[in-house]
Amino acid sequence: MFDYDKWQEIFGTIKRNKLRTGLTILGIFWGIFMIIILLGGSNSFKNGVTKNFGNFLSNSGFIWGQKTTISYNGFQPGKYVNFDNSDTEFLRSRVKELKALAPRNNLWGVQINHGQKSGQYQVMGDYPEYSQIEKQEMTQGRFINQKDIDESRKVAVIGENVRNVLFDKDEDPIGKFITVQKVNFIVVGVMKPYRTNPNSQERNRIHVPFTTFQKAFHYGNRVGWYGYAVEDNVDVAEVEAKILKLMKEKNNIHPLDADAIGHENLQEEFGEIYGMFNGLEYFTWFVGLSTLFAGIIGVSNIMLIIVKERTKEIGIRKSLGATPLSIISLIVQESMFLTFLGGYLALIIGLLLLEGIAMVMPKGGQLPFDPPSINPAIALGALGILLVGGLIASILPARKAASINPIEAIRTEG
Repeated sequence: MFDYDKWQEIFGTIKRNKLRTGLTILGIFWGIFMIIILLGGSNSFKNGVTKNFGNFLSNSGFIWGQKTTISYNGFQPGKYVNFDNSDTEFLRSRVKELKALAPRNNLWGVQINHGQKSGQYQVMGDYPEYSQIEKQEMTQGRFINQKDIDESRKVAVIGENVRNVLFDKDEDPIGKFITVQKVNFIVVGVMKPYRTNPNSQERNRIHVPFTTFQKAFHYGNRVGWYGYAVEDNVDVAEVEAKILKLMKEKNNIHPLDADAIGHENLQEEFGEIYGMFNGLEYFTWFVGLSTLFAGIIGVSNIMLIIVKERTKEIGIRKSLGATPLSIISLIVQESMFLTFLGGYLALIIGLLLLEGIAMVMPKGGQLPFDPPSINPAIALGALGILLVGGLIASILPARKAASINPIEAIRTEG
């Protein structure tokens, strides 16, 4: 039941001690505010970084040839490791854990023409399986298929930026020709990555069938590098180690030569990134809760001072029949009110600040991080922790007030 007189007394105490009350609320405010701002900033950075990795599946990896550093089987150090089509068949037959294997080739800064329009872009020779390693969104048409590979078709899938430069705004690129190093390709698809950055490399690429690439650009049977994805519930690191061992054996590379074949394990990279962000989140909670704890201690100390200042008043109350429970209720309510007010203000101001930052941030993924945000459940959870802390902070002052002897309190000067 709402006790008007009790709340009138609480507000009266607050009015008489404005500075002390303000500093107490500020201590509480700062703890919650720091949690909200730090978590919002952490989420902003985390979402931005993971979105840039979002194209790639975490169960994937890459390998490419480099120079040997150890002599082996008559080959001196410094030999460049070149992969070819035989390596592709070798890996497919020997590594059963592979879900997808995609040999790749590329040309950089190639002049691409369509009518009177032109631009320089990266041309990729790809297999259909690459779509299982790097996710892409087809906005028009289709990606490369197996028939394109088998028949070495001169078809191309272009990135979104390529389409915007080479074709008129209302022109449908599907079925139109583009020229790549004097070779005509018919456009069968337009794609864009899941990344929001409008200048990401994927938007400036042209994908052609791998077999066509080798023939059209005189690559013979060379393979630049491999992308691969492993089956579900298979450790990428184990498959990576197996691939490296097999490729070293096939290409006459010393088993201990760690630099001859470059490799990248996205499962490990994802794990490191998420581990870093988890650590950052734990640190944020530690700093915020430590500040919050200091504020709660401040509330408890302030309430002890208030009890001491009102010793005579409390003694008179008890002599007139006030029960210990009513005295405890008064102190607990005042403590909870101060903590709730500080936490509520921090919650509102913190969320408004995050929303304001999000509104003024450039749109379209031009920054490496997302607009700051925080899960409302986490914010309310922090406020709940604060209220529990406020309750705990009131226990000692409330017990001290309840234990005041009325006779001794009335004799107290002040």
